[in-house]
Amino acid sequence: MRVLLNIIWLVFGGLWLALGYFVAGVLCCILIITIPFGIASFRIGLYALWPFGKTVVDKPTAGAWSLIGNVIWLILAGVWLAIGHIVSAIAMAITIIGIPLAIANLKMIPVSLMPLGKEIVDIDRAQWT
Repeated sequence: MRVLLNIIWLVFGGLWLALGYFVAGVLCCILIITIPFGIASFRIGLYALWPFGKTVVDKPTAGAWSLIGNVIWLILAGVWLAIGHIVSAIAMAITIIGIPLAIANLKMIPVSLMPLGKEIVDIDRAQWT
């Protein structure tokens, strides 16, 4: 079922969402100081490409720098990404088939708001950590 949902997700918005995150990652990597944001954007882009069967967990090694970076990210990009996810979720929830896609879109909001200090893992691996 996860594979089917991921294929439907990819066709109906996941590819464009992931491409947006990848473009943002490339732009962030151009400037040296924003490379951590670029890496986080690539990580979220991979999650946005194939989200079903994955979840977000806290990294145990994240420290104060992650918090500071998350505050900067929240102000510059996080709010706009969250609004984009909400609008996309509303559009996807119009149809019955789109409801699971809308829920997946809403699940991406926390990591799009504060991506630093987070890790995206398989659901099976997250249950054992």
